[in-house]
Amino acid sequence: MSQNATIRRSIVLKRRPGGEPGPEHFELREDALPEPAGGEVVTRTIWLSIDPYMRGRLRVQQTYATAVQIGEVMTGETVGEVIASGDPAFVPGDVVVGARGWQSHCVTPADRLVKLPRHGAPLSAYLGVLGMPGATAYRGMTEICEPKPRETVVVSAASGAVGSVAGQLAKRTGARVVGVAGGAEKCLYVQDALGFDDCVDHHAVDLRRELAAACPDGIDAYFENVGGDVQAAVFDLLNPFSRVAMCGMVSQYNAVEFPPGPNLGFVVGKRVLLQGFIVSDRPEKLAEWRAVAAPWVADGSLVHREDVHEGLESAPRALAGILGGKNFGKLLVRVGEDPR
Repeated sequence: MSQNATIRRSIVLKRRPGGEPGPEHFELREDALPEPAGGEVVTRTIWLSIDPYMRGRLRVQQTYATAVQIGEVMTGETVGEVIASGDPAFVPGDVVVGARGWQSHCVTPADRLVKLPRHGAPLSAYLGVLGMPGATAYRGMTEICEPKPRETVVVSAASGAVGSVAGQLAKRTGARVVGVAGGAEKCLYVQDALGFDDCVDHHAVDLRRELAAACPDGIDAYFENVGGDVQAAVFDLLNPFSRVAMCGMVSQYNAVEFPPGPNLGFVVGKRVLLQGFIVSDRPEKLAEWRAVAAPWVADGSLVHREDVHEGLESAPRALAGILGGKNFGKLLVRVGEDPR
């Protein structure tokens, strides 16, 4: 996949979506390839990460992070190759993670970049299982859910980048792990490839009944990624002193108006720990997670799957797909050639 050596291609926000985002809300622009100032690094993008949180950046309402403005480059983490550097710590040919933007080339302060090894895990893994999604699963499962042997742990969006890792971490503690995923193929993958004890299709005619059958002893910990009907079914089955890690609510990210919330009175009676978290609140967890997970990725005991779209122009459709649950595994866009 070749890239013009003198032109930078960027996808910017053209207008804000009222519901589901699509290609019509973005615009492709080209300009001259930039030169780095002192302390900056220019990278050629190899991989671009597509994640559900991006939908929140398209809202005019302020969330926990700054919204992308009209005409600004859409945000997204990348793995890229250094092609020019204004910092002695980086030289052309280095491969780094941390540059952000739906761009063929990114200009980034050097202190935001992390150099990646030339050998070892595939570069794409540093945006998935060894990146933010993996670290999110690690923090939510170890600090909030804290599963114990023989407890029942439920993970929604279980075949996705975060849920797949969260469930495997719970299995390593000796807990019984039940996934919730969309469709028979994903449920089969969650059980056969990831090793979950059971998986419930959230398209089931009677989701509550199916989940209750899969969790006959109730639910002791829940890793929340989707909200909506899945959340309601899980909450009915929470045991006293259960723990809930509120990671995401992807089912309502495209909603123009958020649905009314549940009656949380049961949280008091059952003494449920209900905690929201954002992985960037504890940035040190990323390095800790990579040190823990890299050997598991190398020996194949931590299973991960990627869903790859080709070309920068595919990013808007990829974002719409992940919000609609159409991806199967960690969603990535291959923007440029891998130098390995």
